[in-house]
Amino acid sequence: MTETGTTRPGATERGTLDKAAAENFPVAPFFLPKDWRADLMAVYGFARLVDDIGDGDLAPGGADARLLGVAPQEAEDRLLLLDAFEADLNRVFDGTPHHPLLRRLQPTVRRRALSPEPFLGLIAANRQDQLVTRYETYDDLLAYCELSANPVGRLVLAVTGTSTPERVRLSDAVCTALQIVEHLQDVAEDLGRDRIYLPAADMKRFHVQEADLATKSAGASVRALVAYEAQRARELLNEGAPLVGSVHGRLKLLLAGFVAGGRAALRAIAAAEHDVLPGPPKPGKLQLLREVGVALRGEG
Repeated sequence: MTETGTTRPGATERGTLDKAAAENFPVAPFFLPKDWRADLMAVYGFARLVDDIGDGDLAPGGADARLLGVAPQEAEDRLLLLDAFEADLNRVFDGTPHHPLLRRLQPTVRRRALSPEPFLGLIAANRQDQLVTRYETYDDLLAYCELSANPVGRLVLAVTGTSTPERVRLSDAVCTALQIVEHLQDVAEDLGRDRIYLPAADMKRFHVQEADLATKSAGASVRALVAYEAQRARELLNEGAPLVGSVHGRLKLLLAGFVAGGRAALRAIAAAEHDVLPGPPKPGKLQLLREVGVALRGEG
């Protein structure tokens, strides 16, 4: 055990934590204090693993299921896995968890006095993914983002000791925006999982059928719909951007990276003329750095 309460990651942990490099925004960048980085990576490990369970993206071999006490013949039952994962999360707060990523999380929870609610929200979002594959209205989608995205920002504020009601409100706007951006990038991938996060009411408004999302390249109606949802995400990012100016030092740079990641991704989507169907448009590093500067200056 190190001074920050972390252990050397095993193979099961590394496979999950290595995915941090592929995110739209920095998870625990080098410039943060060592204890913050360790705690943010512990939180990321939880969030990434619960998403992998919900998406059926666990590493082959069934190691995660075994660690959670799920029999091999039931290892494909995502709801059962999520139930087992929640039971192991409860052990973080009142016992000794079984999964190494939750054992890694336990010192963070204790050190930062984190509550179960944000973690339970992320599990609930992944349960919802197994049961709800379409969203009728934008408000329905926002309610999903309240579970699937906003807890992450709240955990970042809690880990860094900067949580206030106003910062939570601003963070929620940023996190919801980032979730919508990710949905726009992943329209084709999500459809492959039989999920559509574009609100049905908006699809109807723009005369988009589900079959239109299964083509290799987006037609004019799909592009117009994506542009409409991208503008909503942009407005949410702008609403939440004052969060960056409400803090100081290295945390300010971290939060600027979150806002910048969303804005850069939106620029990449626009540069692709809102055709997201061939694959997720990704921003370049130079564009990301430019957006970090914009966020730090409080511009939008």
